[in-house]
Amino acid sequence: MLAAQITRSLHHQRYWKSVDLDYMYVKYARIWIPDPEVVWKSAELVKDYKSGDKVLHLRVEDGKELQYSLDAKSKELPPLRNPDILVGENDLTALSYLHEPAVLHNLKVRFIDSKLIYTYCGIVLVAINPYEQLPIYGEDIINAYSGQNMGDMDPHIFAVAEEAYKQMARDERNQSIIVSGESGAGKTVSAKYAMRYFATVSGSASEANVEERVLASNPIMESIGNAKTTRNDNSSRFGKYIEIGFDKRFRILGANMRTYLLEKSRVVFQAEEERNYHIFYQLCASAMLPEFKTLRLGNASYFHYTKQGGSPVIDGIDDAKEMMNTRRACTLLGIVDSCQMGIFQILAAILHLGNVAFTSRDADSCTIPAKHEPLTIFCDLMGVEYEQMAHWLCHRKLSTATETYIKPISKLQAINARDALAKHVYASLFNWIVDHVNQALHSTMKQHSFIGVLDIYGFETFEINSFEQFCINYANEKLQQQFNMHVFKLEQEEYMREQIPWTLIDFYDNQPCINLIEAKLGILDLLDEECKMPKGSDNSWAQKLYNTHLNKSVLFEKPRMSNKAFIIQHFADKVEYQCEGFLEKNKDTVYEEQIKVLKSSKFKMLPELFRDEKPISPTTATPSGRTPLSRAAVKPSKSKTAHPSKEHKKTVGHQFRNSLHLLMETLNATTPHYVRCIKPNDFKFPFMFDEKRTVQQLRACGVLETIRISAAGFPSRWTYQEFFSRYRVLMKQKDVLSDRKQTCKNVLEKLILDKDKYQFGKTKIFFRAGQVAYLEKIRADKLRVACIRIQKTIRGWLLRKKYLRMRKAAITIQRYVRGYQARCLATFLRRTKAATIIQKFQRMYVARKRYHHTLAATLVLQSYLRGYIARKKYQQMLRGHKATIIQKHVRGWLARVRYHRSLEAIVYLQCCFRRMMAKRELKKLKIEARSVEHYKKLNFGMENKIMQLQRRIDEQSKDSKSLIEKLSTLEAAYTSETEKLKNDVERLKMSEEEAKNATNRVISLQEEIGKLRKELHQTQTEKKTIEEQAEIYKQETDQLVLELKEQNTLLKTEKDELNRRIQDQAKEITEVMEKRFTEETKQLDLDLNNERQRYQNLLQEFSRLEERYDDLKDEMKVMVSISKPGHKRTDSTHSSNESEYTYSSEITEAEEFPMRTEEPSEKKAPLDMSLFLKLQKRVSELEQEKQSLQDELDKKEEQALRTKVKEEERPQMRGAELEYESLKRQELESENKKLKNELNELRKALMEKSAPNVTAPGAPAYRVLLDQMTSVSEELEVRKEEVLILRSQLMSQKEAIQPKDDKNTMTDSTILLEDVQKMKDKGEIAQAYIGLKETNRLLESQLQSQKRSHDNELEALRGEIQSLKEENNRQQQLLAQNLQLPPEARIEASLQHEITRLTNENLDLMEQLEKQDKTVRKLKKQLKVYAKKIDELEVGQMDNISPGQIIDEPIHPVNIPRKEKDFQGMLEYKKEDEPKLVKNLILDLKPRGVAVNLIPGLPAYILFMCVRHADYLNDDQKVRSLLTSTINGIKKILKKRGDDFETVSFWLSNTCRFLHCLKQYSGEEGFMKHNTPRQNEHCLTNFDLAEYRQVLSDLAIQIYQQLVRVLENILQPMIVSGMLEHETIQGVSGVKPTGLRKRTSSIADEGTYTLDSIIRQLNTFHSIMCQHGMDPELIKQVVKQMFYIIGAVTLNNLLLRKDMCSWSKGMQIRYNVSQLEEWLRDKNLMNSGAKETLEPLIQAAQLLQVKKKTDEDAEAICSMCNALTTAQIVKVLNLYTPVNEFEERVSVSFIRTIQLRMRDKKDSPQLLMDAKHIFPVTFPFNPSSLALETIQIPASLGLGFICRV
Repeated sequence: MLAAQITRSLHHQRYWKSVDLDYMYVKYARIWIPDPEVVWKSAELVKDYKSGDKVLHLRVEDGKELQYSLDAKSKELPPLRNPDILVGENDLTALSYLHEPAVLHNLKVRFIDSKLIYTYCGIVLVAINPYEQLPIYGEDIINAYSGQNMGDMDPHIFAVAEEAYKQMARDERNQSIIVSGESGAGKTVSAKYAMRYFATVSGSASEANVEERVLASNPIMESIGNAKTTRNDNSSRFGKYIEIGFDKRFRILGANMRTYLLEKSRVVFQAEEERNYHIFYQLCASAMLPEFKTLRLGNASYFHYTKQGGSPVIDGIDDAKEMMNTRRACTLLGIVDSCQMGIFQILAAILHLGNVAFTSRDADSCTIPAKHEPLTIFCDLMGVEYEQMAHWLCHRKLSTATETYIKPISKLQAINARDALAKHVYASLFNWIVDHVNQALHSTMKQHSFIGVLDIYGFETFEINSFEQFCINYANEKLQQQFNMHVFKLEQEEYMREQIPWTLIDFYDNQPCINLIEAKLGILDLLDEECKMPKGSDNSWAQKLYNTHLNKSVLFEKPRMSNKAFIIQHFADKVEYQCEGFLEKNKDTVYEEQIKVLKSSKFKMLPELFRDEKPISPTTATPSGRTPLSRAAVKPSKSKTAHPSKEHKKTVGHQFRNSLHLLMETLNATTPHYVRCIKPNDFKFPFMFDEKRTVQQLRACGVLETIRISAAGFPSRWTYQEFFSRYRVLMKQKDVLSDRKQTCKNVLEKLILDKDKYQFGKTKIFFRAGQVAYLEKIRADKLRVACIRIQKTIRGWLLRKKYLRMRKAAITIQRYVRGYQARCLATFLRRTKAATIIQKFQRMYVARKRYHHTLAATLVLQSYLRGYIARKKYQQMLRGHKATIIQKHVRGWLARVRYHRSLEAIVYLQCCFRRMMAKRELKKLKIEARSVEHYKKLNFGMENKIMQLQRRIDEQSKDSKSLIEKLSTLEAAYTSETEKLKNDVERLKMSEEEAKNATNRVISLQEEIGKLRKELHQTQTEKKTIEEQAEIYKQETDQLVLELKEQNTLLKTEKDELNRRIQDQAKEITEVMEKRFTEETKQLDLDLNNERQRYQNLLQEFSRLEERYDDLKDEMKVMVSISKPGHKRTDSTHSSNESEYTYSSEITEAEEFPMRTEEPSEKKAPLDMSLFLKLQKRVSELEQEKQSLQDELDKKEEQALRTKVKEEERPQMRGAELEYESLKRQELESENKKLKNELNELRKALMEKSAPNVTAPGAPAYRVLLDQMTSVSEELEVRKEEVLILRSQLMSQKEAIQPKDDKNTMTDSTILLEDVQKMKDKGEIAQAYIGLKETNRLLESQLQSQKRSHDNELEALRGEIQSLKEENNRQQQLLAQNLQLPPEARIEASLQHEITRLTNENLDLMEQLEKQDKTVRKLKKQLKVYAKKIDELEVGQMDNISPGQIIDEPIHPVNIPRKEKDFQGMLEYKKEDEPKLVKNLILDLKPRGVAVNLIPGLPAYILFMCVRHADYLNDDQKVRSLLTSTINGIKKILKKRGDDFETVSFWLSNTCRFLHCLKQYSGEEGFMKHNTPRQNEHCLTNFDLAEYRQVLSDLAIQIYQQLVRVLENILQPMIVSGMLEHETIQGVSGVKPTGLRKRTSSIADEGTYTLDSIIRQLNTFHSIMCQHGMDPELIKQVVKQMFYIIGAVTLNNLLLRKDMCSWSKGMQIRYNVSQLEEWLRDKNLMNSGAKETLEPLIQAAQLLQVKKKTDEDAEAICSMCNALTTAQIVKVLNLYTPVNEFEERVSVSFIRTIQLRMRDKKDSPQLLMDAKHIFPVTFPFNPSSLALETIQIPASLGLGFICRV
């Protein structure tokens, strides 16, 4: 079959028959012959062809020879193969021989070898699906193609989109991009990238981000209209045409979508290995989401409609994630969540409908089981009644003229009706979604123009072709006709434009095929007529087709073996269609009763789907095809008034024909651009090329038809300049004339004798097919002859040079050899005599030395042996002594451990036994307590106990009186502190029992400290041993150093080198820090805003917590008032906590107030941050307090419930304690109020102070506030400790007052409280209680202080031990590592360690130095402020001095007028003249006049002198106003004239000069080093303008960036033309044929810039900057940025242009770069870093010129191209194209070798350089030597209102 197709193709393409190329079929000529495997196979002639030969003698590529028989009838020769230099061209029309094998081979070479998927074929872009994600669609690629001519860049979908966008803007005509191809060829992706390009390039006309919504429509349409097929995982099962609307400024307004022929049958049926639409699987994957629970979904394998294909999962696709993307896109397009859930509800209902099962009742009827779950879910989701839906799924209604019948249907008919309903609902939902997407993309603004993107199915032919394939091929016939007419039209316009005689070209016109389908009595007409027949069938329709068209139309045939099929000869191939199912699919109807049930749904969204539908015919039809969904279909004709059941809707074929006609009208009204997508293989393998499948698609998509039309005339076209440049080698010097056109005519007349082979146009030469190859052959022969002659001459010259050099060398060698032999003889005689003498003395010396050596060795051995014996004996003694000590300590430690363990075990056993006995006793006591007798017994001894307590209290009172008398006698002798200590001692003696525990604790702590000291001592001893080992190691190291002096010198040199590297590294770090300064400033601004936001959030949270805290306090008070006496013990704690919390809240309020007052100010005082941190701390504390209060409240409630039963039994149990706690709470509250008053007074004092620095560090108010905060915090700690003491005190009192007698032991505290209640009237008890409480408090505080001190000491010792251990371990590791190394490595390691340590110390010192500098600057500022305040105070004191005192003071008024005469370098102006100053000096100033006639930077000097005068007057308002007006004025003039390089450069220079003046005269020592004494006198005295310097620095950065943008806009159009396209070295690069793309109208604006234009522009920039007095360092940075732009733009274009990647172009680039380097040398800018920015371009040019064959070449390329990324190197190698036959292409294996060698290189995967990148700018300080007092103000500036001071 393939051979038949090739034969038909040869028969179809007879264009080479008319071209006489027999003379080209000579020996070694290469041709193409048909092959059943690869379609076309290359072969070489081994014998010349002569006219009349019947066979060709060939040799194929594998070396076999064969004879190819020619056709006896036609005698057509096989097509010739193009020269190798033309293979791989961007445009197929550039090929000399235009035929099918050339096209196929060119596509294969580009796709397989160069990895290029795009190729031009005239006006068509051929896109081959790579089945792999390629990095060629990024933002940088879009920017690179934006604004470029289509023929200038490599083929790309972005180039087609740019051409459409440019023609729309230029021609004011709507455009369309037609994307077609087979399923899986990449149509959808291509259309998506085209829309992305429009969205990125054009932007949106409104703030609604229309372009995002346009791109967001893709995920929605893919989810509901795409599915997995055997050919494609994301196949579009519908066609769509998207119109993207633009406004007058060509920005996106909106979009509109039309859809065609949705494949509805996929909803209910999928073939093997295929899936339903994606949305169903996305729903099933998201079934577990909470919002989808009501849909009652499950796994996709559960539903009948999603499991038929058996492939529910696509590799690499997460359906749940895709569902999120779909929902996000719906939200972006304005589909609200309720509508989204409605859509998902309908889709879920369709799935459940597919699971509805039918049961056969008999042959003609069926039923649905009762309460069938799938149908129940379906009805619930759809909101319809179960009975009605179940009834009409199993019945149908038949209507006659008189009555209506309800008839049951069979099971098969019911299943078909169910599937028809599902398809109809899905199609209606699809249509509804498309309408809503269009509404979201619709714009209210007027549309000026649009670009349409048509993504439609390609020509299809399968083994079984049905109605769907018929409609698809019908659409392709219409599109092919439009394509043919457009190609023919373009060819005709080209010929007419060049004034070449036009002859009609016979091209294939498929109008007969279209008439066969759509004309009257055509196939569609007969199909619609048959559908109207009551008993119409597929068989009767087939017979009508045979009767009407068979033997009447050559395009219509009948298969031999079938009566139910027909064959149509389409433009691509013959297709056999099966008639079965045509009528059913064309009718596309469902039962009307089912739709009525759905229309009556309670679900609001469902009736909307069927709102616009016509009543449905009740005929039975179950379609399984596709349906058109064109939103803009042809308006239907007015329906006649009739019964609804009599109406019929339009058939699918009729609708599709109308929508297709509308589409063709739209396309004919636009300028089309064609993209043909090719599927390279059916297995989806990346970069695999199947020739058979590709050829089939090339024939079907019209690419070969384009080639045929082009080849029928003059396919090869050259401009006169291109022809002259390419074939200059074929001309003699006398043939070259000034007129290029006449020169080309003269040469062609000599080279090609047949004038019919070419034509001369106005601007181009037109050649017939094969003539360019003939010219290339002549050119190659000429160059070959020239090469042979050059080789002959050079080889002869080289051999002569070699002979003369060898002869001269031989003579020289002879002379030197003879002299050498004579010298050798004389030397031998002298050496013989000297040897005898040397032997005598040497033997004597050896004997004497041997004796002395033996003697010395004996003495050394004796001394070492004796020392070794003595040391060994001493070590044995020492080990024995130490072992004894160790044994003693170990045994003692073991004994102590054993004793302690026994003691702990005994104590534990005692505790357990006592606990058990206590529990038993408690149980007995509880039993006894219940009896009345027990209470009497207990009360019996209570009076005695009370008396004992009274006596004890009396004794204590007597003792206290005696102590008071003793203290009064000692009061005069001792101080108050001594008296206090003695009282403490006496109190401690009174409570020895309580102090014993504390003493034991102290003793234990001391023991632990002793242990730690022992460990410390042990660690110190270990350290000493380590130091001894280190000393020994040091001695060994010194010995090694002495032995290795030579190596030491080498290491010293290495150390110097390392030091130098460290210095370089420090410099690099400094430079990096300077470059990051601007970014850090912006980041700090952002952080400041974030901190302010956080501060406000904290305040809000703080107020909320305060409110919550107050609520909890109220609740606690309520609980306290409600709770009974049985709960009163914890109220003390609560009351203390309440007072504590209240106090904290008041402090927080006091902290909050200054924060609020200072927040609006521009510059916060340093106090703000400390208060802010304290506020944060208080917020966290309040959170904890809130939680604790909540816990206490819960406990209160629990206790209230537990003790509710006992309330009546003990009504007055803890009254005394409650009263005491209430008194304590009142005392604490009063103290809190006092503190609150103090804070309020402090707040008022701060508010009354109006000085700006009242809160500055060191100010009185600041110090008072700090002291107050300190005291408050201390008081808060005391209150907290007091609360804890009160809690513990109550518990200790309970235990202390209990009797010690075991028999009278009372575990219940209620009895004690009753006793206290009885004795509360006695004041002695209360006094004793208070005294005891104070004593316990003091003891507790002392114990806590001691514990804290011991804990601190213990932690310090532990930290010291830990640090020593770490140091010890580190030293041991270093010693171990160094001992393992060889001697050389030891020294190197120690040096490396020392260098690292010094580097770290250096960095630490640098940080400390920076901190000290900041502190010094801060202190200087404060000093200036205080000095100013002192001056103000002195002035105030002078005002208070009497006149008499003033007379006595010496007066010195003489100097004032003299200083006014000697100009001080200041300019005085009035405040009201400030706007005039800014206007004349900034806004109205012409930079050119100032730069030419006046000193550079004059405006900056004038502004600074005005600032100096304002500083001299100490007028801060004037300084602030002048600086602000200056900055605003500069911004205003740059905004107004920001595109003028001269203006921007002028104000960049002046802004930098103004900034340098502010630094030079700031008074800071760092900036005054280079000043003269006179200049130092001019420094600012009153104001520190550091902040304004920062503002000016930021302004200078902005101006610099604007300057870069201006020069980039100026240089951008010049770079590509001057650096790449222009031939600076004439004749080096020969131009190759460029194809049709150079003939498009987009090349009309081609630039004529050269390298000289770029250099002239650079000179202009440099001279302007120098005239404006710009700093040399800043000029270097500007030049560096310019060269980076030149290099980046040039390299990016090189990477995207295959025609520029050749050896000759590399030479041109290197020459151009050398010219730029020469310019840098002339301007003394070689050290600016500009040359380094060109390094990637230089390496790319070198890569084009180096050898690219062997592994050594690959290694050289990898080491040479270090500035290029791997992607860039591979791209250049892939694009490398030979211009001449002597060059060779880069093999695929070599490119793979490069990739393997560079796979470990970590670089950016980005292909293009960032041409928009701007290097960080710095403004190095550059002081001026110009004296301010010498500056004169010219009258031309109009500044007469200011005067010099």
